Amino acid sequence: MLFLQLIMRKLKRQPTSAKRPARAAVVVPNGTLFGDGVCARIKEELLKEFNLHTIVRLPNGVFAPYTSIPTNILFFDRSGPTKEVWYYEQPLPEGRKNYTKTQPVQFEEFKGCMAWWRKREENEQAWKVSAKELLEANCNLDRKNPRARVDFEHLPPDQLADDILKKELRIAELMREIKVALGASA
Repeated sequence: MLFLQLIMRKLKRQPTSAKRPARAAVVVPNGTLFGDGVCARIKEELLKEFNLHTIVRLPNGVFAPYTSIPTNILFFDRSGPTKEVWYYEQPLPEGRKNYTKTQPVQFEEFKGCMAWWRKREENEQAWKVSAKELLEANCNLDRKNPRARVDFEHLPPDQLADDILKKELRIAELMREIKVALGASA
């Protein structure tokens, strides 16, 4: 958080005559997105005083073997307060679970992100969230891809307990049948 603060302080406010506002791209660990307390106050400043226009969510292992912590790239500038934040989830190559020291991320893998960058539209990897919504959520920037494939469904506790009980009863029934079958053949 200190490096993020330092970078924010070093970005000069540009005169209105400047062609481009001062800008930065900073790699941060995932915890930065959902941290509260002082972290939330820094992110509030980032949303209110800077234009945090894009967060690229990087896949696991990009910095392997040094860390396995998921990371993100924050892109922001001094053009004014944030109106909306675009998220882009960088996909892993087909058949990969993560990157490693021997199989690192390759520049070519960012072609999809670079093409999207020039012509932004919501799609399977990209979505946007309003700054107002992020500020109301105590500056929690950790937004999951709304179009991501759901690996499993979270069930209510009572339904989960009922499902477990049904499976346990079925297992007990099968065990009785096995014992009977073993007893009959002996």
